[in-house]
Amino acid sequence: MGSRTLLLVLGLHFTLLGNLEAIDCDPGFTAKGRQCDDIDECKEWDSTPPCGSNATCYNTHGSFYCQCLPGFKSTTTVNFTALTGECNDLNECQKTPQVCGSNASCLNTIGSYKCQCQPGFRSTTPVNYTALIGECKDMDECKKQTADCPNNLPCVNTPGSYACICQSGYKLTESRCEDIDECNVTAGICGEGGTCQNQEGSYSCLCLPGYSNYGNKQARCSVLTCDQFKGDETPGQNVPGLAGLLSLMRNSCLALSNSGEAAGGRLTGEMLLENVFTQIDSFLSQCILSNSREVSRLLGAVEDAMKLIAPQLRNNHTTMGTDRAEAEIAVRRGQTPPIGPISLANDNARLDTSWETATGNGTYPGFSLAGLVCYKTVERYVNDSFQYLTDTDTDTDTDTETDTDTDTDTDTATATASKPNFQISSKVVTAFVSNPATDQLTQPVILTFKHLQDTFELRLLTWLGLSVSVVCLLLCILTFWLCRSIQGTRTTIHLHLCVCLFIADLVFLSGISHTQSKGGCGFVAGLLHLFFLGSFSWMLLEGVQLYLMVVLVFNTTIRPLYLHAVGYGLPLTIVIISAITYPDGYGTTQHCWLSLERGFIWSFFGPVCTIIFLNAFIFIITVWRLAQKFSSLNPDLSNLHKIKVFTVTAVAQLCVLGTMWIFGVFQFQEEGTVVMTYLFTILNSLQGALLFIMHCLLNKTVREEYCKLLSCICTPQKKRLRFQH
Repeated sequence: MGSRTLLLVLGLHFTLLGNLEAIDCDPGFTAKGRQCDDIDECKEWDSTPPCGSNATCYNTHGSFYCQCLPGFKSTTTVNFTALTGECNDLNECQKTPQVCGSNASCLNTIGSYKCQCQPGFRSTTPVNYTALIGECKDMDECKKQTADCPNNLPCVNTPGSYACICQSGYKLTESRCEDIDECNVTAGICGEGGTCQNQEGSYSCLCLPGYSNYGNKQARCSVLTCDQFKGDETPGQNVPGLAGLLSLMRNSCLALSNSGEAAGGRLTGEMLLENVFTQIDSFLSQCILSNSREVSRLLGAVEDAMKLIAPQLRNNHTTMGTDRAEAEIAVRRGQTPPIGPISLANDNARLDTSWETATGNGTYPGFSLAGLVCYKTVERYVNDSFQYLTDTDTDTDTDTETDTDTDTDTDTATATASKPNFQISSKVVTAFVSNPATDQLTQPVILTFKHLQDTFELRLLTWLGLSVSVVCLLLCILTFWLCRSIQGTRTTIHLHLCVCLFIADLVFLSGISHTQSKGGCGFVAGLLHLFFLGSFSWMLLEGVQLYLMVVLVFNTTIRPLYLHAVGYGLPLTIVIISAITYPDGYGTTQHCWLSLERGFIWSFFGPVCTIIFLNAFIFIITVWRLAQKFSSLNPDLSNLHKIKVFTVTAVAQLCVLGTMWIFGVFQFQEEGTVVMTYLFTILNSLQGALLFIMHCLLNKTVREEYCKLLSCICTPQKKRLRFQH
């Protein structure tokens, strides 16, 4: 009975379970009891991943999505399922053609790519790389000694390769260098008056009698006539004293015409030029020119001499001068005509043209030249005699002109008189070029002259003013050095300030206009740069000293080591750096000062402007704090009065020197105005006198010391007179 009852209960139980209603779940879910749980498709898969092997699977609630791995791209959207898309390989080489750079080839791989360097380049990383981890750089086969240049030919590296080259005059033929026969390659290479002789690696031109290449064996032979150096056979037309110059140049010309060598067989172009200037000095020292016709004969003879000498000069740029004349000559040589601007200048005139104009459109002889000759005493011989100029080659021009039909020019001015009376207001100047046809020029030739009267007044004013300034600065130096009652940091600063200005003024007086020697002119410019910067450095130290006295602690001193490090070390450092950076910036054709090219002048004006602004800022703070101290309840009037005097003199000193160099900016420009020039000259001349007045004569202690010194000098004289009485 018990067993039957148990079986009955179990049967009833299973019957009830079978009668329960089954639960249905959505796709992506599975039934567990009476609820549906999410299926993680990314984990629960049999043999094939739901997204394939080239994508990453991401599970979501009730589903999933796929994203392609790097190097692959989806055929549909970024996020997809196995039913809506798949991942295919991304060809990076097609998508970004320059992915490997210009020196490598791109090779596509499944899911990525690789770069292979082209021949002549090598990778900075492994052989095969991607743009993110490497690059291809040129391989210098010449340095690696992998270049195959036969017979030890010179090797020149090129991007991705190399080249075996031959020396000038040779060509590469079948892995060896063979001589180039220039005589056959280039017809007429020596001109109609020359015979070409081929040489190993070169050639030379032998000129026939009457032709010359002026010692340049690879230049064309051009016609050389010496008749211009003959004396005028017409009675009354010869210029007394000119025969020596004409004879010297005729002999030199004939020697060139016959053998291609200079007169005497060994004279160089520099020697000839020096001999010509000796003849010019000797001629002008005799003062035998009487009218403009004789002046024109002199100018023509010298111009012909310069044209003969210039091609024989060794340097491309030559300057030479004496007390009565100076010349600047530029020469260019080569197989092709030169191009570019020409600028020649001296203290009295300037020539601006181009090498295209100087060469001309005719047959290029292998060289081109331009020159400027200035005569320092000739202008007096042509005053009041311009009626002869209509028959000569000398033109009268204004200050700046475009000249297309002459080589010789003088600047004139008209004086007020009842009859025509012309006076030369500039130095007589000769400008010449190698171009034989200057009657129709396509580009202007600009001649700029300087007036004599202005130049004389400025020089006189400069000499007088700076002489007074030098004397006053010397008195300041002696006062600051010997007067014991005023010794201190501020006196030391004033002493070295005056020393810098004293040396700068002396150098300015003796060398600012001596531009004949490029090296000497550069040295003068360097000294001026150093000591003018030094004067501003010591002014900066004075501003710092005042700041310490007023703002921080009264009577604060600065150690001498620091004073000299800033006062002399700072300007010396600036000058050294400037000289290393641009050594040609020291000295110009007009002044022994800093060049305006490449902004080199700012190696001076930059520090100067900085110091002026710093001191101005310091003085504003000083005056403000000084006013606060005067308004306090218990001011120390004695110290404040002293600082007030110091501040006033320092500000006045800054105004004098600072204002001077504001006008100095315009003084050394190529087209400085006359007004700015006069203002700069006046301020520059008076600075020593003003410093003596401010720091010595207006100083009560210094005046007392002067009185003691004068009494010591005068007392013995009074005693002696009293004894004699």
